[in-house]
Amino acid sequence: MAICYLGIGSNLGDRKKNIKTAVKKIGALKETKILKISSTIETLPVGSVRKQGKFLNAALKIKTCLTPVPLLKKLQNIERELGRKRTVRHGPRTIDLDILFYGNRIILRKDLQIPHPKVFQRDFVLAPLSEIACA
Repeated sequence: MAICYLGIGSNLGDRKKNIKTAVKKIGALKETKILKISSTIETLPVGSVRKQGKFLNAALKIKTCLTPVPLLKKLQNIERELGRKRTVRHGPRTIDLDILFYGNRIILRKDLQIPHPKVFQRDFVLAPLSEIACA
């Protein structure tokens, strides 16, 4: 089993409920166990689309037997189930699920980069991540 860290964000609809539902669905994934959940923080959006609501962000520490690409596919399925539509890059979204780290793996694919390429540039990722990684 691999230890993974996931980032979660939401800025559309009932943000707290979106995150809570996503966490529940991640916990229900076969051969996956949630080890720690950070508190949520509210942040301004980053990127080119500024006129959108604030985000709630959190991080999860999980243990999983899923390899990186199948884990990504399961997370994308959860995003779709919660109404995520990929229309505008960095635009508003009901839920955003990112694999931040997958064990000590480095993956550079068109559809998946681990560690997440901007993890060290974003306080909204680092703050929740440091809460669960150092605890």
